[in-house]
Amino acid sequence: MQFGRYYEEFEVGAVYKHWPGKTVTEYDDHLFCLITMNHHPLHMDANYAEETTDFGKNVVVGNYIYSLLLGMSVADISGKAIANLEVSSLKHVKPTFHGDTIYGETEVLDKTPSKSKDDRGVISVETRGYKQDGTIVCTFQRKVMVPKQSYGEARGGEQPGRPEPHE
Repeated sequence: MQFGRYYEEFEVGAVYKHWPGKTVTEYDDHLFCLITMNHHPLHMDANYAEETTDFGKNVVVGNYIYSLLLGMSVADISGKAIANLEVSSLKHVKPTFHGDTIYGETEVLDKTPSKSKDDRGVISVETRGYKQDGTIVCTFQRKVMVPKQSYGEARGGEQPGRPEPHE
């Protein structure tokens, strides 16, 4: 199974549909909130959400959805990345609730070879996340520095650093 892509493998306009999706549980949401110290009652307090918000129930914290989509995209987009350079235009378009299943896809917007090193380039991509009914919930654009094939070959090929088994 391929993990990430070399610069030469990206084409502007290509769309990678990330698989599988992930059903967001209350546990996922609460754990992420606790780890990141986001204790807003919209995410943590069902009574508060029912009694005082337009949604009437807890909303999954948006940065979890962003992180989930970023993680989903690694195998297709940044699995070989040298560096994540920039994230821009992060938009939380619609709310996500416990029990929603998130799917993602990433479109290649642009690619530029490095001016300083001939073994790499920068790709610009947009990732879109959507729920089981197709409703887009989150979008973001980012720039990723990815190696060219020559970079990978010089560092061990497809699985650099992987040892061979022996007894």
